[in-house]
Amino acid sequence: MLKTTRMGDWFQLTIPFEWNGKTVADIFRNVWEAPKKVTHSFRMDNKVLVNGDSANWNTPLSKGSKLQLNLFGEEELQITPNYLNVDILYEDDHVIVLNKPPFMNTHPNDPKADINTLVNAVQYYMQANGEIRNIRQVHRLDRDTSGAILFAKHALAGAILDNMLEKREIKRTYVALVHGMVKQSKGTIRAAIGRDRHHATKRRVSPTGQDALTHYMVLKVDKAKQMSFVKCWLDTGRTHQIRVHLSYLGHPLVGDILYGGSPVVKRQALHAAKLEFIHPFTQERIICHAPFLDQPIIFKDIDIYSL
Repeated sequence: MLKTTRMGDWFQLTIPFEWNGKTVADIFRNVWEAPKKVTHSFRMDNKVLVNGDSANWNTPLSKGSKLQLNLFGEEELQITPNYLNVDILYEDDHVIVLNKPPFMNTHPNDPKADINTLVNAVQYYMQANGEIRNIRQVHRLDRDTSGAILFAKHALAGAILDNMLEKREIKRTYVALVHGMVKQSKGTIRAAIGRDRHHATKRRVSPTGQDALTHYMVLKVDKAKQMSFVKCWLDTGRTHQIRVHLSYLGHPLVGDILYGGSPVVKRQALHAAKLEFIHPFTQERIICHAPFLDQPIIFKDIDIYSL
């Protein structure tokens, strides 16, 4: 774990032994793998100091030196803040993880007209705490899917986490309730997913689609109701991936009418129960478990802390 501290708008990081001899340019390019555009803005705006002085980006750093970044300055907000209750699972100066309720969009489709989304709510929460910066959504959950969702609080964190997501370094574990008795106790579904030509919002397994890989394990079965509780984790993040893959397997999600499920419950029975990642600035392992929110209960007797 790295030694860090916040000083107003500035973030200070003590150079660890393993970074000895690296330059500021090395850290942005090779450690954080920050995009060129983000790196350029830090360089041109003089937002990086070393031991309190303007940084020479190509001078090797020594163990114990203080790297200071201007990360927390105010920004002109692009999203309308709107008060809605938020359930926080983890928060620090760089990231925030929320437990998204069902029946709420992650982000607005129309930034001006649509203000009842999770992004609007977390933007209000940040503003109320004196953080006048645009929240950055790292990934998304469908409107009716509940559970853990990750946001970045500033541009550099957002860029790093976007890259981590693309490299599959952010692990998301879901719990699904599906129709039928899943025969294999565990398995992998590898089937490309593309748009459905006959339905604007629907996806389907298609050989011309994008590669998609879903792992699953049966947690328990309800023989009386002919349903199975399944844990899923993804190697890719395609739109509706779990919904499409489990339907393709012959076991659509309960409540998922779009993909063949029956409306036994009021929504598709899918919950993002666990989120794991290595913190980009402290190197701490962050593990968040998202408690179930449904009333009446959909995922009965499932222990999210054992996933």
